[in-house]
Amino acid sequence: MQFTAQTSSNGVLERSFTLGDITGVLFSPESGSVEGAPLLLSGHSGGMHKRAPGLVASAQHVVTSKGYTVAAIDAPGHGDRPRNARDQQWVDALHAARAAGESMDPIITDYNISLAERAVPEWQATIDALQALPEIGAGAPIGYGGTTLGVAIGLMLTIAEPRITAAVFGPVLAYQALIDAAPQLTLPVEFTIAWDDEEIGRERGLELFDAVGSTDKALHIYPGRHQRMATFMADNHARFFEKHLGRIAEPAI
Repeated sequence: MQFTAQTSSNGVLERSFTLGDITGVLFSPESGSVEGAPLLLSGHSGGMHKRAPGLVASAQHVVTSKGYTVAAIDAPGHGDRPRNARDQQWVDALHAARAAGESMDPIITDYNISLAERAVPEWQATIDALQALPEIGAGAPIGYGGTTLGVAIGLMLTIAEPRITAAVFGPVLAYQALIDAAPQLTLPVEFTIAWDDEEIGRERGLELFDAVGSTDKALHIYPGRHQRMATFMADNHARFFEKHLGRIAEPAI
């Protein structure tokens, strides 16, 4: 892992990094991470990137209110990572379907399945590299949070990665492959659904939640579309992670 740039503001230190072809950013307290502070992995939405405004706002909130460290990486073909030819074909097909008023669901499904297959091992390599940093270490509790594409990737990641012990998933297009995999998800999890979203139907989201195998799961529903998530949800998610990942250790006096 190579750190390539660093800025700080409002108590948050923001460091850009690369790990092979992976591009990412690490948010941490400007005053320094407390030993044992949890690590939160943040998955961005489809078509967005590691510095999407909502992701950055959530990361800053968790860093300043809970003292956590937050990491985000660009999914393949997103952010600072160029698209390959097949990814570009999917993106072009999405634009064409939207312009024609046709359903984008089959295209999103195929594209997200491919992205998840590639992104899961990238996230695992990122976890390895982050745990090697002295300010994080191998013992830091790890959580994951994501919306839309971040759920499609994150659900498969949390099934495959036992180091992640709690997850928050925002609205997602719940295609059949996710529903089929959901019984394998057994860690504590919190879902959110946008009740009035025209692009992401609530019915399949409810089906996905019902299929999750965890006995410790919660569902929050808010009015509106997924781009307009209620601001209070950030506090709900932060409390969920504090419950399952723990408070930061008090500094020694």
